[in-house]
Amino acid sequence: MMPLSDTLSEEAQSLWDAARSLARTGPQAGRPLPPLLFFTDPARTPRPWETAARLPAGAGVVFRHFGASDRLETGRRLREATHTAGVRLLVGLDAELAERIEADGVHLPERALSAAYALSGRRPDWLLTGAAHSAEAVQGARDLHALVLSPVFPAGGASAAKPALGVEGFSALAALAPCPVYALGGITAANASRLASTGACGLAGVGAIQTAFAG
Repeated sequence: MMPLSDTLSEEAQSLWDAARSLARTGPQAGRPLPPLLFFTDPARTPRPWETAARLPAGAGVVFRHFGASDRLETGRRLREATHTAGVRLLVGLDAELAERIEADGVHLPERALSAAYALSGRRPDWLLTGAAHSAEAVQGARDLHALVLSPVFPAGGASAAKPALGVEGFSALAALAPCPVYALGGITAANASRLASTGACGLAGVGAIQTAFAG
């Protein structure tokens, strides 16, 4: 993994260092996983390719389009940016779009985790991740390379209505998982170090990553 540019912010460096530290100590799933995952959102990250282009090599992007009409165009711009930056690109749920833009894998929402079995057989070259918000989802996850467990801390977006797990709650659920687990939800450069002994394999975020890696 290449070091960050000196022109990037202290906040970005702090997040990347914390994510890499977790990746070195956390479990892997038979292949290297991106230490840091940037989750896009049509409303909260309207120009995600700009953030993707500034991420360090080895990071990852999860493109969630939620049915947006410009998803193909945005996906192609993200593919171009991530390819140039050496960043892996996953598409949320939409395997057809992932194939069209030649993405590196798919991220499944909790309601669609059962699709992992078919996808892993159809595209063994893809990186497959899935969302989880409960012990039932964590324990029932199969055929995934990693889970993204949230919200760890109070968060915005779709997770705003969900109670935060806290460090202890996250650690307890991560211990039940059959695969590595990312921490998502309310994570910032200021609190990322609190996850050091939780078993997390990396960090994920939306607004905090966009802000940290802003131009």
